[in-house]
Amino acid sequence: MPNIRQPRSGSLQFWPRKRSKRKIPRVRSQVDSKDLKITGFAGYKVGMTHLQGIETNKYSHKKGDEISVPVTIIECPPLKIATIRLYKKEGLKLVLKKEIILSKDKNLGKIITLPKKDQKSKLEKLNPENYDEVRVLLFTQPHLTTTGQKKPDVLELNVGGSSVEEKINFVKENIDKAILLNTIYQEGDMTDIKSITRGKGFQGPVKRFGITIRARKSEKAIRNPGSLGPWCGQGHIMWRVAHAGKMGYHQRTEYNKQVIKVIENPEEINQKGGMLKYGVIKNPVILVKGSVGGPRKRMILLQNASRTKKKISLPTIEKVNLDSKQGN
Repeated sequence: MPNIRQPRSGSLQFWPRKRSKRKIPRVRSQVDSKDLKITGFAGYKVGMTHLQGIETNKYSHKKGDEISVPVTIIECPPLKIATIRLYKKEGLKLVLKKEIILSKDKNLGKIITLPKKDQKSKLEKLNPENYDEVRVLLFTQPHLTTTGQKKPDVLELNVGGSSVEEKINFVKENIDKAILLNTIYQEGDMTDIKSITRGKGFQGPVKRFGITIRARKSEKAIRNPGSLGPWCGQGHIMWRVAHAGKMGYHQRTEYNKQVIKVIENPEEINQKGGMLKYGVIKNPVILVKGSVGGPRKRMILLQNASRTKKKISLPTIEKVNLDSKQGN
């Protein structure tokens, strides 16, 4: 048998493998929508469970059979609008032209400096023809959850709609109002999920890049790369060579995750004694198919699917597993 070698694995697209500056994911690209609503939501990761149901996909070889679907539970307390941001296109760039602070919430005052005078009257003086895009700065309400976090997280998302005037009117109607999960997502929708992954500290190249463990009688080291490349004689090592370093706490985006269920009543999902390492769920919950990056209690950003995919049929849900994961 030949000696199977694996010099490295892991995509070079994710380079440098750099730790995130903060635990809140950045929105690097916005999504447009014809529907008059905000194009995303934010919540806090609770953990995972599974549900049992009947497969309904006509192309599946398990059609009509009972299946088990792993889901991630994300608690989503209502969001509130902090500011409105108006952008103008200049060449290929969008330039921020005006920002108006609309909320005077005391929790928001822990993050940004709130003005003494009310600025809501400035909305009436806006001319929609002077702007090309409307976005809102939203803030979460973690004090409504059991995460123990007091300061809200702030995120910027696009407002969907057919015209700038329509979008500005939508913001006017929702000042100081709670934006609920069920107004943004429905069962079966596709979403992109942005999160900051779990930090793993300083790790070696076998764990970090999946290189092969060398033969037992190798010189000096077994868990190191066998060759450092042709340039090592000049005191230079190519950046592609797998080496030890910090791992985890990266921002990652998972595309086209399916929303399996939106639960309004938290009693339908709470486990006896609360969720493991999280506590009791008190707000509406979204169940997303599969796993989601990050540890429990970390903020997860859900955004409308940017790489649109055809709608996948939902299984007929018969039971959501509520057994405690303690000791499992």
